Amino acid sequence: MKCRYLFPLLVLLGFGCRHLEPQRSENSLRIGAAEIDITPPIGYRMAGYFDERVATGTHDPLKAKALVIQQGKEQIALVGCDLVGLSLHVTTNARARASLETGIPVDHIMICATHSHTGPLFDDVRREHFHQAALAKFGTDPTEKIYYTDFLADQLVKVIRTAQQASRPARLESAILKQEDVTFNRRYWMKNGKVAFNPGQLNTNIVRPAGPVDTDLTFLRATDPASGRPFAGLTVFAMHSDTLGGSEYSADYAYYLQQTLRKSYGDQFISAFAAGTCGDLNHINVKIKGPIKGPEVTEHIGTTLGQTILAGAAQLGTIDHPSLLVRSKTVRAGIQEFTPQQLADAQSKADKLGDPQTDFFTKVIAVKTLDLARLGPDYPMEVQVFRIDSETAIVGLPGEIFVELGQAIKKASPFKKTIVISIANDRPSYVPTRRAFSEGSYEVTNSRVKAGTGEMLVEAALDLLRQARN
Repeated sequence: MKCRYLFPLLVLLGFGCRHLEPQRSENSLRIGAAEIDITPPIGYRMAGYFDERVATGTHDPLKAKALVIQQGKEQIALVGCDLVGLSLHVTTNARARASLETGIPVDHIMICATHSHTGPLFDDVRREHFHQAALAKFGTDPTEKIYYTDFLADQLVKVIRTAQQASRPARLESAILKQEDVTFNRRYWMKNGKVAFNPGQLNTNIVRPAGPVDTDLTFLRATDPASGRPFAGLTVFAMHSDTLGGSEYSADYAYYLQQTLRKSYGDQFISAFAAGTCGDLNHINVKIKGPIKGPEVTEHIGTTLGQTILAGAAQLGTIDHPSLLVRSKTVRAGIQEFTPQQLADAQSKADKLGDPQTDFFTKVIAVKTLDLARLGPDYPMEVQVFRIDSETAIVGLPGEIFVELGQAIKKASPFKKTIVISIANDRPSYVPTRRAFSEGSYEVTNSRVKAGTGEMLVEAALDLLRQARN
């Protein structure tokens, strides 16, 4: 691990304690937006699955898109990245450095992943294994023409700084629309009494879904008040971003969402995207038979979301009395234990990670155990709340959060419009509900945290929301 960014960590000594009071006398907002390319070179390893694969091309470039919202002395920064996830290593350094350069407090910066499964593999035990194997074989790693972790941190700092510099008077509008028949729970009760993950279309052994869906399609839009022209937006939707497949870099359906919005708002419109709580949700409708991956599927989904947003433009409500405020808290999550025998077994099977013939769950368990060995007995999971006004708040949670946890926050929140974002600042794998832990299946097998962690995050979020509402 390179250490060139360790000096900004001193900034984090006051982490979670820098909360300015809202500027109630100032009702005007300034908003800046920017995007930057974060696409690695062709030939870099790709994330999203357990087998080793390298990128053969670029379907559409990967981007990091930042919105900086300012009211008086208060500032918040929201960044969406076309990645499967972000490591705490990257976001800790990027947020610290961005804070030093912009004056935006560290805990006022939220860096999220869109969860695209067609981006690079970095800061991961799989990358470490494949990288070390390449070094042993070739003396160098031909897939890594750059050290992506450093490159990404640099780009994140730049895009936040650029967005702040682009700040201008703006009107902020918001709406929570409904998008039916696009997102589905991917866990199902089967006739054998067990819960299965992605059991297949038209499977006659399916009894019912094991959980709900979240049809909220949230859209925040920044508009130039002088021209009336929208210049940036943030969309939040709860569904796995794994509709394209293949070996070309892509933002997945968020790309076509952007293209649809740009047809109305112009080619310079910056369309940021963040994943809602979609740990157990994807786009596969098991009640029909049809294609589940490919460019046509991806384009259809992204275009549908964009059209729903454009059709619902009349529902956008202007935030006339903003009152920016930030609250944050770090939860120490318990990490699952493993035995020395389990670790030895995982180490013995590491060479099977690149073998397409090896059983899927063998790879899942091996990667999980190797990851647990480097996490320690507990793990910091930061919860953020950004208050926009008396009715609107944004919650940021780390990891792939199950949908029921996000819905629990929305239901009990004191804010009328509560927007819950997952994979924020970190991605410590899946965070299922306590009930799901008793049901098992893939997401539970692949989780690092102990049962009850999700409920701890919900309680922390609600506590912060109550503080922000008072």
